[in-house]
Amino acid sequence: MLLTSPLLSAPHGFTTRLGGVSAPPFDTLNLSTAVGDAPEAVRENRRRVLEALGTPPLAELRQVHGTHIHAVTGPGTWEGDGLLTQTPGLALRVAVADCYPVLLEDPTQRVVGALHAGWRGVLGGILPQALEAMHGRWGSRVEEVRVAVGPGIQGACYQVGPEVIEHFANAGFPDHVFWPDPHAPGRYRLDLEAALRWQARTAGVRPEHYWSLGACTHCDPRFYSHRRDAGRTGRMWGVIRAW
Repeated sequence: MLLTSPLLSAPHGFTTRLGGVSAPPFDTLNLSTAVGDAPEAVRENRRRVLEALGTPPLAELRQVHGTHIHAVTGPGTWEGDGLLTQTPGLALRVAVADCYPVLLEDPTQRVVGALHAGWRGVLGGILPQALEAMHGRWGSRVEEVRVAVGPGIQGACYQVGPEVIEHFANAGFPDHVFWPDPHAPGRYRLDLEAALRWQARTAGVRPEHYWSLGACTHCDPRFYSHRRDAGRTGRMWGVIRAW
């Protein structure tokens, strides 16, 4: 049910679509109430995931594909795409179905974070902004922060238009994060995980403190994919609980 990173010591996980009770096309571990699934199925799926983490109180997001990050001290729902906390026992979650879930951990200051990183969030710098917020609020040192990236649509499957690539090129992203689509003239491929990795290194995250699951939601049937399933699909979580 929960895929984990060897870097993180806080209870955490990246869910798959397996291990729940939802019927097709949301089979089986859909965690979103906003996609048309039966509410009672979603409640049971969420219960199972949270039970695996010790049934903690939960901080959630109404995600808007931006870069707004909230430092929170208790459960609730905020509008934005990032959550940070130092409150013991509080869980943070983001929901994804092609965008990347990014979990953060500072084991020294005992701060954790969860980010939703689509192309707009990556372009806007949600990861470096979160690292700066951890330093500014709790004194986290970036070289001590662990970054774990869950499943997302990989570059070989992520086709975008030239207007998106222009934004990334103008923002200074290196050439290896995008390239012309060999099968579609005038279109491009964009590697968001490579962009996140570059941002982490540029911000000062140690190479050994960055980890990616390396699984493509579009290719791998274990995961929901908004693109592959033409929008009729469920959502997974990246979730982490402060110690």
